[in-house]
Amino acid sequence: MEIVTMKDVVFGYGDVPSLVNASLAIRQGEFVALTGPNGASKSTALKLMLGLLKPWGGTVQLTERHPEGRALEIGYVPQQIAAFNSGFPSTVEEFVLSGRYHRSGWLKKLKPEDRRKVEEGLRRVGMWDFRDRRIGELSGGQKQRVCIARTLAQEPDFFVLDEPITGMDKDSRMSFYSLMEEQVRDRGCTVLMVTHNLEEIRGRLDRIIELTKREDGGWKCCTTTSCKGHFAPAG
Repeated sequence: MEIVTMKDVVFGYGDVPSLVNASLAIRQGEFVALTGPNGASKSTALKLMLGLLKPWGGTVQLTERHPEGRALEIGYVPQQIAAFNSGFPSTVEEFVLSGRYHRSGWLKKLKPEDRRKVEEGLRRVGMWDFRDRRIGELSGGQKQRVCIARTLAQEPDFFVLDEPITGMDKDSRMSFYSLMEEQVRDRGCTVLMVTHNLEEIRGRLDRIIELTKREDGGWKCCTTTSCKGHFAPAG
């Protein structure tokens, strides 16, 4: 099953196209890296897939349903989401807990299960001991891990991660890769991650999608590389 597809998509800013005839497909249960040089419209591609931007041309289709029939849950970590200023009022635990409201609704009382998932998410990224700290007091790497914990607490089916390891040290990065691999292997989730650290993660991936420069300008999707031989390249 294809979670999201882009076919011959054209998009740009102002009157200058940045993506030209971009086509790709992300399938249920695969771990995919999206890469390319700086300025290659990687973040733009993610936003187009999620419907946050509308293409000038071509089509984007994001499935609304999980293969089991329920609504597809998406966990999106944008680039630089961790740039909270020092005055951000929320504690770490409060911020991660807010990720559970999409399940219970803002007007409903959270259940013990919600708090258990928050604790689990914070422990998985090594931030439980910081639960009472204000977000703005944390380092950049710590903020990034808290954002990932919030996404884990959402229990998404589809992780969409825009350079999620920014600010992390090597041990934290390797732990994060293992965590995402576990989400794919044990929960059947789909992970799409923008990254430049391919050498660290290549062996864990099913596929690499690379944005490449067109001769006449703009970026196109995509060169696809099968890392495990499990999925055929997208057209």
